[in-house]
Amino acid sequence: MNTFADSRLHYTVNCSILFTDVPLLDRPQRARDAGFDAVEFWWPFSNPVPSDADVSAFVSSIRDAGVQLTGLNFAAGDMPAGDRGILSDPAQVQAFRDNIDITVGIGEQLGTKAFNALYGNRIDGVDPLQQDDVAIENLAAAGRAASTIGGVVLIEPVSGAPAYPLKTAAGAVATIRRVAREQDVHNLRLLADLYHLAVNGEDVSAALDAHHDLIGHVQIADSPGRGEPGTGSLDLGGQIAGLASRGYDGYVGLEYKATRQDTFDWLDLALSTGTTTT
Repeated sequence: MNTFADSRLHYTVNCSILFTDVPLLDRPQRARDAGFDAVEFWWPFSNPVPSDADVSAFVSSIRDAGVQLTGLNFAAGDMPAGDRGILSDPAQVQAFRDNIDITVGIGEQLGTKAFNALYGNRIDGVDPLQQDDVAIENLAAAGRAASTIGGVVLIEPVSGAPAYPLKTAAGAVATIRRVAREQDVHNLRLLADLYHLAVNGEDVSAALDAHHDLIGHVQIADSPGRGEPGTGSLDLGGQIAGLASRGYDGYVGLEYKATRQDTFDWLDLALSTGTTTT
């Protein structure tokens, strides 16, 4: 089975990392023009509580392009400066709680069901146990809010951020289970980014097999380089096939850096030849 070809209707394009040659609000239309009907975004605003006008403009960009917003990150701080979430920062609890309302509100307007909560880096001078307690309470609040619209909150292991504490699927799953156990919130799921897991040294296939029942979303990029599938050495096609065989039928997020002008030619080739590119 050619997993890449067979899954095309389930691809969603991450417009925070792709189409960066045009303004953010033009990217959903670019995705539509490229043949996709679904997009996802990191937090698309400069602060956790944007203006009503900015939210309306973002929502309109999705609707006007005629694409489905499949996923949205909660506010994650200054990502270019190295932040990877505010979820576990004791000094930003109110900011995160306020952001929950905005994020889930956008989801309610657009039919979005998946919300990614980046855990946040360890903070110098702050007890990691205190950060973890704050994260658990904030995740429970986010989960309860998402449940009101039938949504899930995603927990993602991340690479390339030494101070980020969740680097393995097992680490993320332990957090999910702690929220369920201590807060009685059961709609948290694992975001399995196959690139991040591989770069962090995971046996990706084994991790996916062990935790397949908790996977709420999948993202892909090749390694080394975080480019298109086929530019590196990862067995992305085989891993997606393994997930499909375990019953995963959700979206696969294209969260990679374009290395050439026709950044989707790997998929077009797979469709035309019936062969995978990894």
